[in-house]
Amino acid sequence: MNLKQLESFVQVAELGSFSKAAVVLEIAQPALSRQIRALETELRTTLLTRNGRGVELTEAGRRWFDHCVTILQQVALAQEDMGASRDAPVGRVNIGLPPTIGRQLTLPLIDTFQRRLPQARLAIVEGMSTHVSEWIATGRVDLGLLYNPEAQPSLQITPLLQESLCLVSPATPDAARKPLPLRALADVALVLPERQHVIRRLLDSQATLAGLSLNIAWEVSSIAAIIDLVAAGHGHAVLTASAIQASGQADRLIVRPLVEPTLSSVLCLAVPAHKRPSALVRQSCQVLKELVTRLPQNAAVGSLPG
Repeated sequence: MNLKQLESFVQVAELGSFSKAAVVLEIAQPALSRQIRALETELRTTLLTRNGRGVELTEAGRRWFDHCVTILQQVALAQEDMGASRDAPVGRVNIGLPPTIGRQLTLPLIDTFQRRLPQARLAIVEGMSTHVSEWIATGRVDLGLLYNPEAQPSLQITPLLQESLCLVSPATPDAARKPLPLRALADVALVLPERQHVIRRLLDSQATLAGLSLNIAWEVSSIAAIIDLVAAGHGHAVLTASAIQASGQADRLIVRPLVEPTLSSVLCLAVPAHKRPSALVRQSCQVLKELVTRLPQNAAVGSLPG
């Protein structure tokens, strides 16, 4: 087997499709299928099974996927170490971003990489903060941004920005714009993300402490969909002002800070706690720090490690 086969297998597994992976890898689908079959023949096991939507990993495939990710990361780290002597970070870096911040950062992140790190390869993976946290701990991504992460020994966490949570409502001519006490949430129909989302967990916790019973009209996992529903008049949401600004629908919405108590969402950088960061990871951290501090958010509360 060779590294090309491992990279091909990882792409097929992550995308769940031979056709999508073939486009990304810029090879013909039959050639890609032959690579995976050769890999399965050498390992004497089935790694992928086909279904109506594409392919999925077998139990053996999941174990092999973890091995492949580790191997490819070690190869990338070795390449970066060799490139460091030429002051040109090389290799691949995987960055995990929550969808809301991903929408704001993906384009400037790629633009900055093309300009400052032309020999590096960047992969951006989106997921909820809980998922990004797990991906960093297991090595699927090298670093990431998380909202309100819980302390855990496998992660080194650095706060970057703090934002207040707001009640987001449809814009009407007579809509009030002054701050709103948290207890007022009991009187409005809410469109909230599912319970594993960091904002939902924070809101549920504070509502319990205040003895409030929230009127949850709809549970929707997508922040973009929540904003669409609020703009269409299906309820109110609790989000950050920057999420509304990034949505492109700010003119259709009213944003009112929540007070008594004030609720805050903290955006943090996370890297593995027990792994020496490569030159490329350090450069990527610096790029993320610079881009995050330029966002139209509230005051910075920390800085990245060198």
